[in-house]
Amino acid sequence: MEKPELVEGKVDWKGRAAVRYKHGGTRTALLILVLFGFENMATLALAVNLVTYFSGVMHLELADAANQLTNFLGASYILTILAAVLSDTCIGRFKSVLIAGCLEFAGFVALTIQAHSPRLKPPPCNVFDPASRCEKIGGGNAAALYVALYLVAAGSGGIKAALPSHGAEQFDEKDPKEARQMSSFFNCVLLAACVGGGVSLTLIVRIQDSKGWDWGFGISAIIISLAVIIFAAGLPMYRFQVIQGTSALIRIIQVYVVAIRNRNLHLPEDPIELYEIDKDTEAAVEAEFLPHTDVFRRLDKAAIQPTSTGQLHDSPEAPNPWKPCRVTHVENAKIILGMVPIFCCTIIMTLCLAQLQTFSIHQGLTMDTSLTKSFNIPTASLSIIPIAFIIIIIPVYDRIFVPFARKITGIPTGITHLQRVGVGLILSSISMAVAAILEVKRKGVAREHNMLDAIPVLQPLPISTFWLSFQYFIFGIADLFTYVGLLEFFYSEAPKGLKSISSCFLWSSMALGYFFSTILVKIVNGATKNVTRSGGWLAGNNINRNHLNLFYWLLSILSLINFIIYLFVAKRYKYRPQNLVDSNEKIKA
Repeated sequence: MEKPELVEGKVDWKGRAAVRYKHGGTRTALLILVLFGFENMATLALAVNLVTYFSGVMHLELADAANQLTNFLGASYILTILAAVLSDTCIGRFKSVLIAGCLEFAGFVALTIQAHSPRLKPPPCNVFDPASRCEKIGGGNAAALYVALYLVAAGSGGIKAALPSHGAEQFDEKDPKEARQMSSFFNCVLLAACVGGGVSLTLIVRIQDSKGWDWGFGISAIIISLAVIIFAAGLPMYRFQVIQGTSALIRIIQVYVVAIRNRNLHLPEDPIELYEIDKDTEAAVEAEFLPHTDVFRRLDKAAIQPTSTGQLHDSPEAPNPWKPCRVTHVENAKIILGMVPIFCCTIIMTLCLAQLQTFSIHQGLTMDTSLTKSFNIPTASLSIIPIAFIIIIIPVYDRIFVPFARKITGIPTGITHLQRVGVGLILSSISMAVAAILEVKRKGVAREHNMLDAIPVLQPLPISTFWLSFQYFIFGIADLFTYVGLLEFFYSEAPKGLKSISSCFLWSSMALGYFFSTILVKIVNGATKNVTRSGGWLAGNNINRNHLNLFYWLLSILSLINFIIYLFVAKRYKYRPQNLVDSNEKIKA
């Protein structure tokens, strides 16, 4: 009888060594993709239509509604850090996903109850009518709204933090076939998100606008509960990464602290004198080893041994676990530090995305949304255009472009992760420039027809809302390149014990992008308050009277500057060694 092939470093749900072809692989990855797609189906409608809920139902002003949405999205992504730390060090990724799913379900149920009950929201009122005096949500009702929203944010953040890494650990990076499958998995993560998002933008958004927000929130609650049940059913088939007793994040922090303590010491001339455990010892069986590199040499001071240079004196106190650090831990700290500039250069792209989810929606509300004489497309559903394109192009990219490029470059992913990110960054700048041009055209139509004070939705401008599809289309291509490239880049480069936290680099950059959007809107309004008649580029509820086109040009210029900086940063970045055992392998440039 043939002996089953075990997967090194992975176990099944009972803690036994995982068996290849029985645990993990594409079969279990499909269940994970189903949950990711369903979660996006439940939540994407919020990202594109919640600003309408804030303004039309809760009666917030345009800028306040946009800021509340970006705060909600930012919180959702920033909470991934907490979820990732818990999943990597305490409860594991599987349990993290289950808990997060339950939190998200509870949040949607609370939103459904509030949207259904007239006592929990302001009286109906047309906030776009200058003559109306609409009551804003406040007091206990506002508290109930934000508690429910941030339950959804916490749940969504938890799923985003743990699920991609849980999916990636279903594949063995050391097996060439499974390594290629893992690369395809990251492309399929975006595909699943787009398929789920497509349903959300067409079905759920239309239900929110026609049947009511209580119906929309209720269906989202049903969807997320069904997704969690399907995901949990795969428990016997999953591979699991063994939870380490100590946090790799703490080890990274330890390196920085010890390097600062030892800042006045001199490094040994030969790096072999730095501290590292013996590979032949029992403690080294499950340990990760990385070769020493010459970048960020100041961090090497964290690995100076007390006996290597004679500069550290023996102490009668108990050994301090915070010194010295292993060379491998120092190299991991170098990798994290090297990824920080890449991380910073991706924030501006989400800042641009935030405008497509807020101000572009308000642009669409003023335009003609009729698809036929009897059918109008919800403005929030315009995002289906780039999503539909991505759904078509991802299989082409993964099955045709990547194998073709792989033959030319010799790189398993066709082009490097950083090249892929760069393409997306320049496209985001182009998208904002197109948005600025189209906003000038939209306002020109309003001025020509004497409709600058027209009431949105009730008095649509004689220009089709599909003009906005150009900016959505270009940004959709940018999504395909940048966000998937970042997700795979951070996962591939992250240390072994920081795989969940690695995905948080992407989500955290998105969170900061949303938060900076809130800050930038306030700064721009404050700086232009006395310059424009509207009281600021983005002030008030009348988008026809403000200067959104100038704001889009500002974002386009900032994105272009950011791209130039990214080119410099990416050129200097050194990839981590792919073979962790062979210390003589050179770092790929």
